[in-house]
Amino acid sequence: MPNISIKMLEGRTHAQKEKLAKDLVEVLSRDLGADKHWITCTIEDYSAEEWQDVFKTEIADKPEDVVFKKPEYDPKILL
Repeated sequence: MPNISIKMLEGRTHAQKEKLAKDLVEVLSRDLGADKHWITCTIEDYSAEEWQDVFKTEIADKPEDVVFKKPEYDPKILL
């Protein structure tokens, strides 16, 4: 039962989020051979200030073997 969890800066529309979720579910289903029936997707919005903590806990503090796409920016540039 794969779950896709998206955390991002606020500002995208509901329609953009729906399309993103649909597209990601399609890719996950195709690449992992998982039936779409079992796949879930959540999308959470954060302000630039809130993102500082999210970046630390969800990216910077995670072990390297679970962060498959490394950040190429310093989150402080968002403030």
